[in-house]
Formats: sequence, structure tokens, C-alpha cells
Amino acid sequence: MKTQRPITSDGEHRVLQFRPRTASSPSVHRGNGTVQPLQATSERLDLSRYEQPRAEPDDYRHRMLANIAAPAFTIALTAIGIWLAVSIADLRRTQDCVLMGRRDCVKITTPHI
Repeated sequence: MKTQRPITSDGEHRVLQFRPRTASSPSVHRGNGTVQPLQATSERLDLSRYEQPRAEPDDYRHRMLANIAAPAFTIALTAIGIWLAVSIADLRRTQDCVLMGRRDCVKITTPHI
């Protein structure tokens, strides 16, 4: 079986010439834009220029309560999901037993006296 290749004309192909980067050229013109080389800056490299003044101070107590509540909610949700999966599996097992015509499918728990 022959593989089909798309029919292309020579006008669709274009070869790009890549030149090595040199430190002597301050800027390189490529297409419509100009690429500037990276320059080392002497200014401080910290995040203080991105800080914004706050209208009111942080409420650390509220933040800590939220940080405690998030894992607690996640753990509770996971425990409920596991309990639900076990309950559904037990119900399915009981239903399969009944549908096969067996008797005494349900476990009867007796209190310890």
C-alpha cells in the first residue's frame, strides 16, 4: 500500500538561516521586531518594587483559622468519600447475593451481653 503525501509547491517552503549570537551586536533585527541582548542590571533584585500599600493590616488570626479549616475540610471530605465507597460496595455485595437466590445474605449483628 502506498503512503499518500500532500502535494506541496516549492513556494510553501522557507529556509531560515540561524546565526550564532555574539556579544558585539547590540540588537538584532528579525522580521518585524528587534531582539535586545540581556544586560546585567545594578539595581536591587528583590520584590520591594512589587509591594503595594494595604488599606488595612492583615488579619493573621483569620488566616490561621482558614489554614486550619482547609485541611480539616479536606480530611472530612476524604473520610466521607471512603465511607460512601465502602457502603456502596457492601450494598452491591448484598444485592448480588439476593439476586443469585441465596438466603441469609445480610449480616446480622448481635449486641454483646
